[in-house]
Amino acid sequence: MGRGKVELKKIENKINRQVTFSKRRLGLFKKAQEISVLCDAQVALIVSCSRGKVFDFASTNDVNEILNRYQQSCYSSQDNVAENETQNLYQEVSKLKVKYESLQRSQRHFLGEDLEKLRLKELENLEKQLDRTLSQARQRKMQMMLDQLEALRRKENDLEEIHKQLKSELEEREKHSNNDDDEALIQGRPGGEPTVAAGASHENISTKTRSANANQQEPTYEYARA
Repeated sequence: MGRGKVELKKIENKINRQVTFSKRRLGLFKKAQEISVLCDAQVALIVSCSRGKVFDFASTNDVNEILNRYQQSCYSSQDNVAENETQNLYQEVSKLKVKYESLQRSQRHFLGEDLEKLRLKELENLEKQLDRTLSQARQRKMQMMLDQLEALRRKENDLEEIHKQLKSELEEREKHSNNDDDEALIQGRPGGEPTVAAGASHENISTKTRSANANQQEPTYEYARA
């Protein structure tokens, strides 16, 4: 029967963990030495245990030498990356500059400038571009005018609706006002009849008073005539 898979996890027992660390470290250093001899490679290996103790192995017996070569290699790689990025940026700037000059030249041609250097074919293409641009501008202008007209129509309809509502409210108010006046007149008739009767009574009293005064003055007139 073959060996089952060993689950890789931290060994909880400190003694077993230390024994395993020592065995695996020695095996790792042995493998490093073998690859340095077989492949003529420079190998540096640094191992630190949980207690802080550091173990190292170097195929040249000098770990710092290999580490310095590693740092120089990293720095040269970074320099190469920076140089490549600079070169790419320079190429991108050059492309943008050419494109900018082309756009400026096309703008001058659209404005009718520097046309002397253009050939007949280029002038025909420029004319076609201008025609397309003019057609698109006219279509856009027409669309904007139609949108504005539609907005004005909607506004007119809204104003008409508001006018109808206000007119209806005004007519309703006038109707209520007329009804109130009629009711006031109807309620005022009983109160007005006594006033007429009182006027008539006052007029009768005045007539009787004038008649009495006339009767009193007649004898005086007869004595004067005698």
